[in-house]
Amino acid sequence: MQNNLTVHTMPHPISLEEVSPTGVAKIEGLDLSQPISAKQVGAIRQALLQFPVLVFRGQSLSKEQQAKFSENFGELEGHIGKLSDGSTFPTVHTLTNLNAEGNLINMDVAKLNYFWHTDKSYHAVPAFVTILHALEIPPSGGDTQFANTRLAYDALPTALKTRLVGLKAVHDWVASRLNSGTSPATEDQKQARPPVTHPLVRTHPDTGKKALYLGVHVSHIDNMASAESASLIAELTEHIGQERFVYTHCWRKDDVVMWDNRCLLHRALPNYEIARYPRVLNRTVIIGSAPA
Repeated sequence: MQNNLTVHTMPHPISLEEVSPTGVAKIEGLDLSQPISAKQVGAIRQALLQFPVLVFRGQSLSKEQQAKFSENFGELEGHIGKLSDGSTFPTVHTLTNLNAEGNLINMDVAKLNYFWHTDKSYHAVPAFVTILHALEIPPSGGDTQFANTRLAYDALPTALKTRLVGLKAVHDWVASRLNSGTSPATEDQKQARPPVTHPLVRTHPDTGKKALYLGVHVSHIDNMASAESASLIAELTEHIGQERFVYTHCWRKDDVVMWDNRCLLHRALPNYEIARYPRVLNRTVIIGSAPA
């Protein structure tokens, strides 16, 4: 069932339409290429608490305009990875499967995105919001899936919730490369991002609600035998990936999607002819807070 909601406290109301019971809404009435007011920023923040995935259709943004919109929600963050020429990723960087000549690029590292993850969880202070802007999309496929880990936690049996109390997971850039079968982390990357430990059940700093916090960046559960740790991670990952918790976003050109990494996992689907059709999106990430 869809609900049409309108925020009436703003001079130009924002209309929110619920598009999935997994916590997804479409926002209309905003041109993100133009400055937005403090009240509009506040309304988007408030909407994000109820709907951790927000979709804005029909947006045409330059990288500079995307950066300005993103900065309404916090400080932009760079990336540990390097571009094909060895340079550092810019804060507004492009996710693409093709190079400037239209040829398929080395998709090795991109394979990591095909596994459930939450952005930057291998940082001591992981990401708050990620924003993607679709510039080119394949005629079909190339979707992104979002799993609501707040709903997934709520649905756990009481006994399993009790078992998870106090458990912490180790998030590691090295482990994410191993888990996804991509090229090993460089020595510079290992030094820049040593392993960090976060609660396996994270309490959202704004809503106070609990959510599972794991993904491909997790190497193991701290102070737990290896076999038991691997079994529990697999069980929770399978639970999170159930259809009842998952929204699949079928991209349209000029879509902007923003999401709250603190209560979601996401993954890209390689369900299109990668060597034939471009899939190009600009990405920004906002620094968050240390999980508690």
